[in-house]
Amino acid sequence: MDYRLLDVSIFQNLVTPFEGKKSREDEMDPVIILVEPQLGENIGTAARAMANFGVTDLRLVRPRDGWPSEKARNAASRADHVISKTRIFETVEEAVADLDMVYATTARQRDMLKTVRHPVEAAQIMRQTTEKGGKVGIMFGRERWGLNNDEVALANEILTLPVDPDFASLNIAQAVLIICYEWRMSGQDRKESLPFETPDVPRANKEDMVRLFGHLEEALDEVGFFRPPEKREHMVRNLRNILQKGDWAEQEVRTLRGVIAALQRRHERHHR
Repeated sequence: MDYRLLDVSIFQNLVTPFEGKKSREDEMDPVIILVEPQLGENIGTAARAMANFGVTDLRLVRPRDGWPSEKARNAASRADHVISKTRIFETVEEAVADLDMVYATTARQRDMLKTVRHPVEAAQIMRQTTEKGGKVGIMFGRERWGLNNDEVALANEILTLPVDPDFASLNIAQAVLIICYEWRMSGQDRKESLPFETPDVPRANKEDMVRLFGHLEEALDEVGFFRPPEKREHMVRNLRNILQKGDWAEQEVRTLRGVIAALQRRHERHHR
C-alpha cells in the first residue's frame, strides 16, 4: 500500500484495546501481513489496532529492524497477545502459502486486471469465505512505497480505501485499523458490537410532556413572556415543537420541571 511513513505516536492514544480472550476461534480471523515494515513502532501500533477489533494473527515479512522488537511491544500498548504470536517469514509467498484468499492493499492503480474492492465489500467477502472454512489475509506494504507489483500479483483482489486522492497517505496502523473495524462489523450487528449501550430508562410519555408544557407556559405567563398577547398561541406552539424534538426520559422531564419550579419560587420571592 502506498502508505508513506508518518508519525504514529499521536495515533497510539486514539483507541483503547479490548481486554480478555476472543470469543471466536483464531481460524476465523483474517491474517494481517506486513511486508518489510521499517519501524518497530509501526508494527506495534498495527498490532494494537488489530487487538482493538479482535484480530490476532499478525505475520511479518523481513522486518527491517529484526524480530523480536521491544519497540513494537511497547507501541502495542498491552496487545501482547498479538505480539507474542507474531510469525516471521522470509518471503511473501511463504507468508500467504496457507491462505485461500488474499487481498493486496494499495492506494495506487496497478497495471493489472484485478477486482478492486471497497473495505466494506471486502470484509463481507472475507467473512463469507471464512464461514465456508477458508482462511483469508490482507497484505500491507512498506511505509514508504507500499507493495510492489509482483506482490500484488499474488493477491486474489485489491483492497483500497476511499481516501482523498490528493492526500492518499495513511500510516500502517491507520489502514489496519480501518480494515479490522470493517471485518468486525461484517460479522455482527453494529449495535451489539458496542461495548456499552444507551441506558434503558423509562421514557417520558405524552402525559408527562403535556404536564411539562403546561408548567412551563404557566411560569412564562407569570413573568409576562408572551407579548404581545395575540401572539401567545403561536409562541406556545413553537415552544412545544422545540421541546417535542427531544427523546426525553421521565427523569429528564422531572428535572426540567424542578428547574421551572425553582425559577417560579425565585420570582415570587422577588415580588413580595
